Amino acid sequence: MGEFWPVPDALAYLAGTWQVERTVRDRASGQRGTFRGTTVFGPLEGGGLLHRESGTFVWQGVARPAERTLRFLPGPGGTADVRFADGRPFHDLDLTAGHHTADHPCAADLYRGEFTVLDQDHWRTVWRVRGPAKDLVLTTGYARAG
Repeated sequence: MGEFWPVPDALAYLAGTWQVERTVRDRASGQRGTFRGTTVFGPLEGGGLLHRESGTFVWQGVARPAERTLRFLPGPGGTADVRFADGRPFHDLDLTAGHHTADHPCAADLYRGEFTVLDQDHWRTVWRVRGPAKDLVLTTGYARAG
């Protein structure tokens, strides 16, 4: 597994702006795509952080703007409760050991996310999506914007 960077408070660590680079690999077809952009973790009214990601997604040679919004709410002991923009639960996030795995069932698919904190300014997620119509691996690197 390697060395992890323990994070006593996930929300304090994530706050701010991050440069994002993501690869998307369809294991069934062999196709690959990329996303490059920015994620901003800003204050959320009522507590927590509002995660706003925006950038360009390239799939099959076609570049398109892409964005998503999530809510990171305070959890017990420095953890976070991650929710979709509409408030539906997404997954928990506990970075106190510098590494965390979370599952999110979505219809017939299972999303399994692995979160790894590399140091104070770099972290990574790897989402594996499996189901009847999907077999994807999404790997994202985050670097704190200076």
